Amino acid sequence: MNETQLLGPRASGEALGSAVLKATAEDFQVDEVLDIPLAGEGEHLWLWVEKRNLNTEEAARRLAKAAGVPLRTVSYAGLKDRQALTRQWFSLHLPGKADPDMSAAENETLRILKIARHKRKLQRGAHSANGFTLRLTALQADHPALDARLAQLKANGVPNYFGTQRFGHQGGNVFDARQWAERQALPEQRNVRSRLLSTARSYLFNQVLGARVAAGTWNQAQVGDLLAFTDSRSFFPAGEAECSDPRLAILDLHPTGPQWGEGDSPATGRIHDVEQEIAAREPHLRDWLVKAGMAHERRILRLPIGGLTWHYPEPDILQLEFVLPAGCFATVVVRELVDLVPAGQTDSQCVF
Repeated sequence: MNETQLLGPRASGEALGSAVLKATAEDFQVDEVLDIPLAGEGEHLWLWVEKRNLNTEEAARRLAKAAGVPLRTVSYAGLKDRQALTRQWFSLHLPGKADPDMSAAENETLRILKIARHKRKLQRGAHSANGFTLRLTALQADHPALDARLAQLKANGVPNYFGTQRFGHQGGNVFDARQWAERQALPEQRNVRSRLLSTARSYLFNQVLGARVAAGTWNQAQVGDLLAFTDSRSFFPAGEAECSDPRLAILDLHPTGPQWGEGDSPATGRIHDVEQEIAAREPHLRDWLVKAGMAHERRILRLPIGGLTWHYPEPDILQLEFVLPAGCFATVVVRELVDLVPAGQTDSQCVF
């Protein structure tokens, strides 16, 4: 499956050129934003960890081994990219134990930057946002055109697609999910089951969002929509008055799309019909998610880009800095600017 099949159309127009992302780990930096004051005491040891080309689950295994505790006692707020330089929190449950020597976990791919005690463990989804520093190299694009497009994205946001990394290489996770869905069966391994159910929900969401982008309504509230604030998981129906709420214009309030599960969509009118029609194109996935007991949830269709700044360290390098809500993908911001090509690929090999 190609990118457009997985994500849907761009909202800002054609790509303005090409660039390479992640030529090195330093080109894709992520800092977890966690607004939790640590008590300085308690039975949970919290670690601020810097990882280079290392995924979160492997980092957790190394921390558990170094501390001499079961993996289940290690917690983290969210998964971070492997091919990147990331900083995030982990917690270890150590009731009645002194701080262990964690040096065995450290090498060139993992460093522990800070250690603190706290009374509670780190919960999944506890972080409010992620800060990104991205460096696009081998840039082949007109700077004034990029500046204009970036100003547009800063003012209007971008479609809040799930990024292609959610779907595996060439969408392989979607094919796997469809195979299980056709049998209406679930993988026995918990991590595989969770990954494929998440893939199915993300794929259906992207299909709805893609239809709204094509119709030009992804960033407009319509009667029948369900609206949500940027940092809230709750939502409320949109009538005529709600569609004129000034908080829509300042990118604080947004229309939402379905993350499929049990129960009918609370959307009404034409919005409800569109969501049902799109889900009906993948009846096996839709019914599989319901049978698995997934709850129907909502996700904002429009992604505001917090604190977006940019500059050109070199003529062929564009550096971006911005903040996104937790669970959102930096690559969908880049996608509205340029096509990404593998490192070393020449201009003649680029496909636009």
